Amino acid sequence: MKAAVVTDFSKPLEIQELPTPEPGPGQMLVRIEASGLCHTDIHAAHGDWPVKPRPPFVPGHEGIGRVEAVAPGVASDWVGKRVAIPWLGSACGSCRYCVSGWETLCESQVNSGYSVDGAYAEYALAHANGVVEVPDGVSSVDAAPLTCAGVTTYKAIKVAKVVPAERVAVFGIGGLGHMAVQYARLVGGFVTAVDVEQGKLDLARELGADHLVNAAQTDPVEAIRAVGGADVAVVLAASPKPFAQAYRSLRRGGRLVMVALPADDAAITVPIFDTVLGGISVIGSIVGTRADLAEVFALHAAGRTRVITQTRVLDDVNESFDDVLNGRVPARLVFQL
Repeated sequence: MKAAVVTDFSKPLEIQELPTPEPGPGQMLVRIEASGLCHTDIHAAHGDWPVKPRPPFVPGHEGIGRVEAVAPGVASDWVGKRVAIPWLGSACGSCRYCVSGWETLCESQVNSGYSVDGAYAEYALAHANGVVEVPDGVSSVDAAPLTCAGVTTYKAIKVAKVVPAERVAVFGIGGLGHMAVQYARLVGGFVTAVDVEQGKLDLARELGADHLVNAAQTDPVEAIRAVGGADVAVVLAASPKPFAQAYRSLRRGGRLVMVALPADDAAITVPIFDTVLGGISVIGSIVGTRADLAEVFALHAAGRTRVITQTRVLDDVNESFDDVLNGRVPARLVFQL
């Protein structure tokens, strides 16, 4: 099978011919139809984070495809179904987090395209207890970004507990941000979109944002405070500066939701006095569960969301990484296989 392989953190990915894998205990073999490009894949390929994957490996955690084979012990009716392979490849299923609906916090989790090979390939292995079936009303190209960009921002809005008429500031309008704008609106939020590129802000307006802030031209903290401050600020830009700006843009009782993961274990200063007196909450939000993803698919199948994509071929993986890093992509890239 063809696969894009990280051989070294300092080198471009290599397109290689690898043996088609055989499913082991609890696994299935999926023929990949579409695989989204998430910024996490770039971080993985560059070894940007404190916990690093081990080359050689195949990235990709937005994989969509048909199940072609299953291991003994896995229900045979999976064969022929279209499934999503998300970031959370599998979890233990028995720890306090798994049994309480927080499987994404499981300390024994396996992550697709990071701790095990992912979906930048013609075939990928997946755990039967980790995949989510894709409904007929969702195309494979749309389903791929929903599998991470969609469910991650959906979960962020969920944990922020947004209520109608609250102002939600979304910092970073791209693959994740364009979905966050839509989910915030679905629960009745007034959305402020913040980005440094006017084209992405125009997209946010098209998707229903109420207020646009070009952070390259104006101070987003002042601009958001001018309209009363944000009740919720969701940070999706992989740089420390927007996190600090988002915190300062909050009104009393506001919630800062940290989602993006900048390189090099970045940090911001959270002033204790202002946080306590202002009743500010700082929340970390990491992807979503299988139940969350099923809800994301159901909303999309019902026509409640749009996914803005450009399609590429896997041979263009390195050029695609460069395009994402240099801001040349409106929202999400998807490899079609």
